[in-house]
Amino acid sequence: MTVRIGILTGGGDCPGLNAAIRAVVKGSIKKGWQPVGFRYGWRGLIEGDTIELNDLNVSGILHRGGTILGTSRTNPYRSEQDVAKTRQAFKKFKLTALVAIGGEDTLGVAAKLAKEGLPIVGVPKTIDNDLGCTDFTFGFDTAVNIAMECIDRLHTTAESHNRVMVVEIMGRHAGWITTYAGLAGGADVVLIPERPIDVDHVCEVIQQRHARGKLFSIVAVAEGAKFLGEEIVVEKKVDQFGHVRLGGIGQVLAERIETKTGYETRVTVLGHIQRGGSPTAFDRVLGTRFGIAALKLIEQKQFGYMVSLKGNQVVSARMEEAAGSLKLVPPDFLELCKYFE
Repeated sequence: MTVRIGILTGGGDCPGLNAAIRAVVKGSIKKGWQPVGFRYGWRGLIEGDTIELNDLNVSGILHRGGTILGTSRTNPYRSEQDVAKTRQAFKKFKLTALVAIGGEDTLGVAAKLAKEGLPIVGVPKTIDNDLGCTDFTFGFDTAVNIAMECIDRLHTTAESHNRVMVVEIMGRHAGWITTYAGLAGGADVVLIPERPIDVDHVCEVIQQRHARGKLFSIVAVAEGAKFLGEEIVVEKKVDQFGHVRLGGIGQVLAERIETKTGYETRVTVLGHIQRGGSPTAFDRVLGTRFGIAALKLIEQKQFGYMVSLKGNQVVSARMEEAAGSLKLVPPDFLELCKYFE
């Protein structure tokens, strides 16, 4: 009997996805299994949109960002009809198992389907690094390095013009990218969703720097940061998983800083450049390790589980637990940032 392994990528794209896809495909072929890709996440199962995967079409994708399978934020549980089509796809395409590669939303769907008896294993990915049960997810390291480089570049123009530069960085619920990039890039203030923004304190830090002769400042702020419960959004409509589109915190913060201090303040929004481009070596290796480990879960029939990184060991964790727990930046990181204000 032919073993057929389905693969899909859901949610936001990130560097390292192609490394994971390549690992699953090459690992499957080595085992004599037949891989099949589903395009655009769960939508591929609902619509029966597949792509043949073989040694040839995964050759040369290790260094590429994005995902050759395409992705979407499709949620099958929006309708019972879509859930039924998703279940039927397993029979239609004679799948022995499915590898779902994604973040909280994608793995949340995978956990529900696995609970209903479908043979699914998960591979965690998110640049936000906010998924529970794993120390790191691929995509995060690349996003941090991109944000850090941008902060490095802003230092020179901020100093040249004696400006305050506000850098808006991705991070809906957790400020991992902002914290790491801010520390590595030498930001003077780091603001994340885990702690409400105190504008008076931010302005005080900037004014004290000016008093010491430092006539410029870099403020790193996560897009999901709030002013004491005031969430800044681009638009109020939500996606299929109920998420509003965040953005604009940088501009609002810059205006408030300039009003309170009188210092010229500019904002830079990094946006989707943090998702794009070639993955770092760390993300390529982690994606590869995760892909091969997912095949081992299938061999062991550990359906309903995902691979995860604990220390430097790849282990397994229940998808339901991982998708249901948000990993926030701990207080000790916040205290660390304060030493450099």
